[in-house]
Amino acid sequence: MEKERNSLQVLVLTGLFAAIIYIGIWILRIPVPAMVGRPFIHFGNTLTAVAILYLGYRNGMIAGIIGLGGFDLLNGYAATSWLTMIEVVVVASILTLVYKGIHYRDSKRNIIILGIIAGITKIFTTYCVSIVEALMVGTSLKVAYIGAFVSLPATVINSISTAICTPILYFAFKDATRIILKKAK
Repeated sequence: MEKERNSLQVLVLTGLFAAIIYIGIWILRIPVPAMVGRPFIHFGNTLTAVAILYLGYRNGMIAGIIGLGGFDLLNGYAATSWLTMIEVVVVASILTLVYKGIHYRDSKRNIIILGIIAGITKIFTTYCVSIVEALMVGTSLKVAYIGAFVSLPATVINSISTAICTPILYFAFKDATRIILKKAK
C-alpha cells in the first residue's frame, strides 16, 4: 500500500482506520485504577499497529494520530493528547523500521514478531508518558518514576492484547480486502 499512499483508495482506508481506532476505544474501554492518569484497557493500540502495518508508515501513523489523538481530544484527555500522538509516531517509526528490516515480508511469524514489538514499544512509551503526566501535575521526578511504574498494569494488558490481536486482525483485514477487491473487478 505504501507505493500508492495518495490514491483515493488508500486515503479512504486511512480515514476508515482512523474511525475504527476511535470506535475501538470508545466502545470497549475498561478503566483500571492507577496512581498516574486515568488508564483503561482498549483496542486502539492494536488497531493502530494494524493500520501502520497495512497502510504503511505515513498513512498508518495518520490514522493512529487521528483515532487515538481524536479520542483523547474529545473525551477528557485533551491536556495530554499531544503525548498520545507522540506515542503513535514512536510506535509507527519502530514498527516501520523493523518491517523494512525484514523487507516487508508479512509472513505469520514476522507479523507476530511485529505485534510483540508494538506491545513492548507501547509499554516503554506509556511509562515515559506517565512520567511526563506526573511531572505536569507537579510531582517530583522520583515520585513520577515510581507512580508511572505502579500505573503500568493497564498498559501491560493492552500490550499483551496488541501482541495477540495484531496478527489476527492484520490477516483478517488483508483477506477481507483481497475478497472485496476481487468482487469489485
